[in-house]
Amino acid sequence: MTTALPSHTTPEVRSLLADALLHELSHGLGGPYHVLFPERFDANAAAFREVFAEAGVDGRVYYAKKANKAAVYAGRAAVAGLGVDVASHGELREALAAGVRGADLVVTGPAKTDALLRVAVLQGALIAVDALDELDRLIAMSHQLARTARVLLRRLPPEQPHSRFGLDDGELASALTRCVEGPVDMEGFSFHLSGYDVRQRADLAVELVHLCGRARELGLRADRVSVGGGFAVDYVAAEDWRRFEESRRPEHFHAGKSFGGFYPYHSPVAGADALRTMLAATPAGEHTSLAALLRAAGVTLLVEPGRALLDQAGFTVFRVQGVKERDGYAVLTVDGSSLSLSEQWFDSEFLPDPVLVPAGSRPVADAGPYPACVGAATCLESDMLTWRKIPFPLRPAVGDLLVYLNTAGYQMDSNESPFHELPLPPKVVVEQSASAQSSPFRWRLDRHPA
Repeated sequence: MTTALPSHTTPEVRSLLADALLHELSHGLGGPYHVLFPERFDANAAAFREVFAEAGVDGRVYYAKKANKAAVYAGRAAVAGLGVDVASHGELREALAAGVRGADLVVTGPAKTDALLRVAVLQGALIAVDALDELDRLIAMSHQLARTARVLLRRLPPEQPHSRFGLDDGELASALTRCVEGPVDMEGFSFHLSGYDVRQRADLAVELVHLCGRARELGLRADRVSVGGGFAVDYVAAEDWRRFEESRRPEHFHAGKSFGGFYPYHSPVAGADALRTMLAATPAGEHTSLAALLRAAGVTLLVEPGRALLDQAGFTVFRVQGVKERDGYAVLTVDGSSLSLSEQWFDSEFLPDPVLVPAGSRPVADAGPYPACVGAATCLESDMLTWRKIPFPLRPAVGDLLVYLNTAGYQMDSNESPFHELPLPPKVVVEQSASAQSSPFRWRLDRHPA
């Protein structure tokens, strides 16, 4: 039998799992839904800021909005004075509507449309330029609007030369010349680096610091660098992850399903601690820490976490509407689809065990472990929320809830679709209630515009 892979959680989440509110919401909303915890977002943002303060580094945190479409997180970013990283006209519009100032936006993404660039220039947003033709369009637009565009030049990572993001050495040299001649404020450099290697990010960050020095010699401002996101989240305990990796076999998955790989659901250095480790690291070829190098150069470090700011900031709830017995395990069918749990987008699986919240008491005979996979309420054979045979502590039944914990970062809505005319799961904002006479929780709909 497959091993259990329980998710890390928080006291607030454990309290809510024991509250009748989850079943009431399932009944009232009539389908799957997502729960959002904005206070956890606030705490994660504060942790990143505290790392900058500890290291004595001038730093700025931008929330990567692509990680979740909910309005509440952009609103909390605005109130906290965070920046927001956007990559589309829609994301920029939503951030502005949430109260984020244009000057607090950084616009990323490749080959930005003229419409996006125009609004970014008019709003005074910082624009990460990914290609020379994009820089040419931006300079022409700045002339047309009689505005100075704020620019970062995105560096192609030498360790990932086949990446489609960034400028190589020759392109960077050309871009710097054009920035000197054009109506742009070249504020520094950025990069887009795949993976979660803290050391690799520190090494590339110091290269950008040195590039700032070269740009300043040309008369450019160049006083900030962005290392983007890539701050891992620690979902499960080290020992549980080790056991899972060592014991994993095809028969642990429905239909013997195999995967090319999984997100590293255990990370010994995650979130704000990853930033702390990066700042304390001595980059290759240097004799002091990245933090000291940033301070000495007078360079501000920009970070753009998405998943890490949303760690423990939400979960996803489905209702069991069918239980089909198989040879030694069950196939559960829930009232939604895998499109609301988006790891399948990467031909992978969201591995942490869902929590079973029973609709009522169970007889002793229903005690587990009871292995079951989880399928969607669609006609597609491949539409599985969980191929793995989860060892549930008791036999699931129709009306029970399955709660997938810690799904706010990229899982909830990256791949959502109203397939079969099923409505998109609503997002419910849950906060601690100030009233001692009622439930310890209060809720409201996120009311994200259609």
